[in-house]
Amino acid sequence: MPEIENPGRERILQRIRSALAVPTQRPDGGGGESLFAPVADLIERFQGECSTNRTECVLIAGPHASATAIAGILASLPPGEIFVQDHPQLRQMATAWAPDRTLRWSSEGVPRENSQATITLADWLVAETGSVLVSSSCGGRAATIAAPVHIVVADQSQLVPDLATVFSRIRENGAAQVNSMLCLITGSSRTADIEKILVMGAHGPRRLVVVLGEGS
Repeated sequence: MPEIENPGRERILQRIRSALAVPTQRPDGGGGESLFAPVADLIERFQGECSTNRTECVLIAGPHASATAIAGILASLPPGEIFVQDHPQLRQMATAWAPDRTLRWSSEGVPRENSQATITLADWLVAETGSVLVSSSCGGRAATIAAPVHIVVADQSQLVPDLATVFSRIRENGAAQVNSMLCLITGSSRTADIEKILVMGAHGPRRLVVVLGEGS
């Protein structure tokens, strides 16, 4: 019998081969105990989680109010370019934003270094964690991390109670097949790795603002 050069490696590979030879069933995703408290009210829970996550949640009454709210946020920022997802909804709203701002649409390329904010649409909002799901259609990963402020426009019809539901919606609408990126954003970027000192904007925006309108 030939001597095996690396018997330890061979034992590991043999265990893997043996395990793969036995068919396994995919979990049904149900029956497990959730780590999060039940969601009784979608909007109330989302607002509460946003507060915990240092996300600013602005409730508004309609498209015109959304544009007004965004204009107010932009007015508080230093001069510089605003990167915007190129979408008809945002094109229409842009006419009400600060006229002296330079807008760079996602169809023109990635955000530039002088971008003071990015404005994108949300795909879904998760109430139990206060998370925002965005896809590559927002302008790519750079749209979620390049500027110090990320403004997300959404409506209440995009609110789902939990992560299991949002993953189910992704499977249903095929979002994973048509987008190169799906990203769950839970709060503004921060870290306390060094001496437990909280630093905002460590790996992305210091401010995450969700402008949440009435459901369509």
